[in-house]
Amino acid sequence: MLRFAGFELDRARIELRGPDGEAIKLRPQTFAMLTLFAANAGRALSKRELMEAVWPNVHVGDDSLFKCIRELRTALGDDRRQLIKLVPGHGYRLDAEVMNEPAGGAAAPPADSAEPVANVATEAELAKPRWSRFVQRGPAALAAVAVLGAAFGFAIAAPMFGPGLFISRPPAIAVMPITGSEADTVPTAAAVTIRLADGLAKIENIRVVTPEAGSDSPQAASARPAQADFVLSSELQNTGPTWELRARLTRTATKEVVWSAPVSVATGETDLALQQSRLAAGLGHLLALRLNELVQAGVPTDGAAKGVVEQATAQINQTSKERFAAAQTMLEKALGDHPDNVDIQVALAALQLRGIQMVWYSPADAAAAEKNAKAMLERALRSRPVSIPVLQAYCRFLNATNAFTESLVACARTLAFDPWDGMALYHIGLAQLPLGRFEDALATFKQADRFDTPPVSRWTWLLGAGVSYLMMGRDEEALPWLQRSVAITPASGRPLVLLAAVYQRLGRTDEAHAALTQGLKLRPGSTVSNIGIPTKNVSAAYMEARGRIEQALIAAGLPER
Repeated sequence: MLRFAGFELDRARIELRGPDGEAIKLRPQTFAMLTLFAANAGRALSKRELMEAVWPNVHVGDDSLFKCIRELRTALGDDRRQLIKLVPGHGYRLDAEVMNEPAGGAAAPPADSAEPVANVATEAELAKPRWSRFVQRGPAALAAVAVLGAAFGFAIAAPMFGPGLFISRPPAIAVMPITGSEADTVPTAAAVTIRLADGLAKIENIRVVTPEAGSDSPQAASARPAQADFVLSSELQNTGPTWELRARLTRTATKEVVWSAPVSVATGETDLALQQSRLAAGLGHLLALRLNELVQAGVPTDGAAKGVVEQATAQINQTSKERFAAAQTMLEKALGDHPDNVDIQVALAALQLRGIQMVWYSPADAAAAEKNAKAMLERALRSRPVSIPVLQAYCRFLNATNAFTESLVACARTLAFDPWDGMALYHIGLAQLPLGRFEDALATFKQADRFDTPPVSRWTWLLGAGVSYLMMGRDEEALPWLQRSVAITPASGRPLVLLAAVYQRLGRTDEAHAALTQGLKLRPGSTVSNIGIPTKNVSAAYMEARGRIEQALIAAGLPER
């Protein structure tokens, strides 16, 4: 137990008590932040330190941090900001003497000699039989899960990831400065180089080295010589309407070009900082996928099985029940012939998940398909624990089956190998919404929009940001995001239905009726009772916000049943 300024911070019970002994209610994130402050009393903690400890591997904005700070000051009665102080240029610190007292009562040394706190839960809470408590406690428990994941090299669950994650030395990548022939490209080239190197440094199973000044030989950040296994070189050109970035990855030992890719970003619609972000993310995303393949170069592949997966994917992309059945038959036969093939397992699991979502199974068959899909994905994870496609599939599966807390961890695991994965960010946002974390979801969707990877999925995070604003009752702000999403995918009914809710709440009833009419043409049979996600594992805050949206849709003309 930590004591400071008359308060008691009981980490075992996850409770803050005031001088009168009464418990003070805190959100899990706010409690985690206070615990971090108390364990580091007197030391300024940067915004980055706070965010990485409280929201590990989850992208959130400054608003989420500031909200926790405000809640802490309110809970501590710190109106004059004498306990939690802003240290300009350094972050925030708890300005109080903290004593660490065991539950038995004897005082321990001050908290600055205690363990650092990203681990909010006690050892007993981390025991395997009590996994359900993590699910119930949400984000604060997720912090502890993420810490365990970092320590052991996996973050979903021990059965999912077997040993041998890092059998050999991670490959080293030398990131050469991006070059540009025109003078106006030089500042942008330098900014994109920095963003790219910083992002690559976050990837768990590679090392990033930088070239020594005035030399082509790579130099490690520690200033010790380091031999790069691969060298990344890139050129940037400003054509006027677009930035054009072309990159090549060369194997140092053989001088073989093992990968090359172009990236194009429009210049007219966004500011320069966003353009630079999208250039770095566009290149980084494609490079991360290729590096992921190279790291797993020893994993055997089957050309015939790959052909079956491609054929099945082409079938299901036509989105008819008949083609779905044909694809399922094709993949089930292929899996019978190649029972250990991970690519087929992932493809079949994704196909079955789609069948569940499209209601192409009977209720009994849907339950069996869900169970089978989960088992296949877990086998795939044991076989390829660092494979981005496998991690992406498991992330999507958990989200679609309302396992939102587990989904947050699985999707964050995907970002450990591709920090620019827009779809992983999108699914993190989708999991945050039903948990009632609307501000966090909004920040996540906006982060996906800053990366814009892949651009073909842009409409999804635009829709997510619009829904986040809608959930918070900020309808004017929701409107442009939903309008942009509809403009990209006018043949999708769901964004139109949500747009109708916004128009209705803004008093633009004619536009609400028109949007709803068009949405129902695209989604015939839609009603209030079937248009939302299942309510399993959703929060009370989500249900309350959803109820307000449903009332607007009823007023706009959507049938209740």
